[in-house]
Amino acid sequence: MPCCTKCQKAESIYFRAYSGEYLCKKCFLRSIESKAARTISKYAMIEYGDKIAVGVSGGKDSLSLLYVLKMLFDQHSNNGNELVAVTIDEGIKGYRDESLQIVKDFCAQLGIESKVLSYQSLFGVDMDQAMIQRSSQKVSSCSICGTFRRRAIDIAAEAVGADIVATAHNMDDQLQTFMINLLAGDVERIGWIYPEPVQYTQSGMKKVKPFVEIYEYEIAFYALQRDIPFQSEECPYMNESIRTDLREFFNRLERDHPGIKYNGYKSMTKVSKVLRSSMPSSGIKKCSRCGHVSTGDICSVCKTLSIL
Repeated sequence: MPCCTKCQKAESIYFRAYSGEYLCKKCFLRSIESKAARTISKYAMIEYGDKIAVGVSGGKDSLSLLYVLKMLFDQHSNNGNELVAVTIDEGIKGYRDESLQIVKDFCAQLGIESKVLSYQSLFGVDMDQAMIQRSSQKVSSCSICGTFRRRAIDIAAEAVGADIVATAHNMDDQLQTFMINLLAGDVERIGWIYPEPVQYTQSGMKKVKPFVEIYEYEIAFYALQRDIPFQSEECPYMNESIRTDLREFFNRLERDHPGIKYNGYKSMTKVSKVLRSSMPSSGIKKCSRCGHVSTGDICSVCKTLSIL
């Protein structure tokens, strides 16, 4: 490999096709950490004294996010920020146990408090049961799991007194979500994709995505270079979702046209910003069944439970 484009000193280990850069290990790691820091600053994601609950699944993205935030906060120890990891046990036999142990060990290594909640304890059903009980195959596993996961993370974050929920959604995730909403006709949801945080619970908690401008495969390479342990086994239910098809579609486009994901992301962000600005500012409702914040009379969690 050629010499590093940035430092002109070390041998490169990574070629960033969309920018034409060759990067050594040190410069590559710094580029990912600096990009996350700039994203946090650009969208004012975290303020002085905020307590941040990081949604940690045990995968490459979430463990890398936990590591990066810990490193950034340690560099600025006078910022008054606090980190806590929240992990959700979906109840998928033979899949989740490994990641729960990885998260426990990694949090202990970093000296970060961790909290675990399960679908079973919160909703009275786990994912294995939900897959048996669902009344229609048209209700995908990812739809059920995503709905439960968002609520479970919110409950866990509120339980630890967090001001911010940080999730490890990356640029690929955002593009896929944009297309899913567009193809499903849920255009109004696109406004929620814009990275700027908004208060979305009764307590005023916000949700942020510091990795939103970073490619998924670069986060995976970062985790490998930082020797961050993560679960590599994929969820046994993941292939029911159109998200898998969209991931493969965008990856194929990126191979043939480097940078096309980033161009798509910039366009998506412009669209979502316009839609965000047109959203009502005082439209917070409560679900008539469970009392949680909802965009309609009945929240998505209660609708999902009724399907089961």
